[in-house]
Amino acid sequence: MNIEKKIDAFFDAYAKRFNDALGGKEPNITETVNAFAEHFIEASPLGVICGENDKTFREAIPKGNEFYKSIGTESMNIESKEITTLDDFHFMVKVRWNSIYNKKDGARITIDFDVFYFLQHRDDQLKVFAYITGDEQKLLKERGLIPANEAMTQ
Repeated sequence: MNIEKKIDAFFDAYAKRFNDALGGKEPNITETVNAFAEHFIEASPLGVICGENDKTFREAIPKGNEFYKSIGTESMNIESKEITTLDDFHFMVKVRWNSIYNKKDGARITIDFDVFYFLQHRDDQLKVFAYITGDEQKLLKERGLIPANEAMTQ
């Protein structure tokens, strides 16, 4: 399988796991953990966080799923992927996500956003070692999905 197809399959599985959890299926924590490198970096307008793929990360996954369900997230679907090859082992993938929410007032809204993922291909496996997001918390507040004075708890 060429690397572009492998990256497509990686993100299709990533989205499926998340949507399965949103739909009430038992989250596949092991596969989610296996999608990340031993250490990884998250960057957003809120700062840079260095994460470890450890017990704390494993415990955070179902909590994150519950948070998204609690704010009415119905689904997260991939609209597009742009793959940039950095070298034989590293890739940057810009994923355009389309998220659908059911607000507490019954309104249904859609939010599109981009995430830049940095992948390493090693031992015939892809792993996320970094990702860059926009200000998700601000966007969720602006759209009325979380109160203006509330912080995300994921």
